[in-house]
Amino acid sequence: MVRLWRWLTVSMALTAAAFSSVSGRFVVEKNSVRVIRPEHIRGRHDAAIANFGVPHYGGTMVGVVKFPDKNSTTACNAFNGTPFKSQSRRPVFLLVDRGDCYFALKAWNAQQAGAAAVLVADNTDEPLLTMDNPEESQDLKYVDKITIPSAFINREFGETLKKALAKGTTDHVIVKLDWRESMPHPDERVEYEFWMNSNDECGPHCDEQMNFVKNFRGHAQLLEKGGFTQFTPHYITWYCPEAFILSKQCRAQCINRGRYCAPDPEQDFNEGYDGKDVVIENLRQLCVHRIANETGQPWVWWDFVTDYHVRCSMKDKKYSTDCAEDFVKSLGKSMNLITDFLDASGLPLAKITKCMGDPETDVENDVLKAEQELRVHKSESFLSINLGNEEFPHFTKMNFFLCKGKLERIAVLTAICAGFKESTEPHVCLNGGLHD
Repeated sequence: MVRLWRWLTVSMALTAAAFSSVSGRFVVEKNSVRVIRPEHIRGRHDAAIANFGVPHYGGTMVGVVKFPDKNSTTACNAFNGTPFKSQSRRPVFLLVDRGDCYFALKAWNAQQAGAAAVLVADNTDEPLLTMDNPEESQDLKYVDKITIPSAFINREFGETLKKALAKGTTDHVIVKLDWRESMPHPDERVEYEFWMNSNDECGPHCDEQMNFVKNFRGHAQLLEKGGFTQFTPHYITWYCPEAFILSKQCRAQCINRGRYCAPDPEQDFNEGYDGKDVVIENLRQLCVHRIANETGQPWVWWDFVTDYHVRCSMKDKKYSTDCAEDFVKSLGKSMNLITDFLDASGLPLAKITKCMGDPETDVENDVLKAEQELRVHKSESFLSINLGNEEFPHFTKMNFFLCKGKLERIAVLTAICAGFKESTEPHVCLNGGLHD
């Protein structure tokens, strides 16, 4: 039985991966690097934004380029002290070679040594690529601590910078990193998506998700009420292999006869919650957003998800349909949401229930099917990210641009604000909302 459980876990993980690995265009998000000095190599070059660290969306950085000595050019080992801490008004951008270790480790070692940004030079002639997070491991906790931006540059540009640095003149190599055009802004509204999970007991990933939702709720609602943004939440599901649809494992983890599944929260079928409990709550939260959107008040989703986590948590053994339905009613009453779609009982529980359908039937669920199809049809957007923990992937996508960096309030708000054309930014982007 244990072997079957492990096989099913791997199979469902592979099934989820299949959604994100179908053929599609691999999107490399870019910023620019402009050489300011020395004059003979002045010019603009493309660079690829990394999937780790914090890009300065909408902004620029000007710094002095430094290159380690010949024994440390790959930055795979920690430097002694902080040799790249700025000694002037200009920060240091550390140029390092590709190879021998994870990209993220190079950035971490550079950050620890005082660098304000990292330029990783390719060691072969090829198109730019996205520097991804390494696979998760207990030994890679440093990845979440990387706060400086990193950029991948082509071999030719890297060699040009090295030659200029090798001359040893007093004329520093100064470059500007520019993210102002990294975020597209086709109109006066920023559209962004957030992929998440209602499981609140999956460890640091769940904590990071809920901290973000809680801390960003005020900004999100303000932006959406003002018509500046359009937000859409998404939830990932797996499906059970056909041969195991009738097994105890699939019945516990899936709804609608194996079509939509989530891993068991405790990985124990004999106690606690089942994976299908998570799928049902994911579905409910999708329907809350869908129905609230019909009322013209889509921002209610942020209230529901934030407060549900407090009132109906797994930790308190209240993660249930009864708790959720009671909360739906009370949320509507407290907000006076009475429109053509609502009655005096609060949010339209009947509409939400109808939206969810019957999880026990052998039929497709329109809402969850749409989520799975979205993963397939927009695969090119997902290929350039690291999903991290297969039980809990989360990422944000804005204006059809994959937002990289940390999942925290200031980083996401900065990226959203960068999506507005100049002079169209909402007040929250101009009045200090970007600072703690």
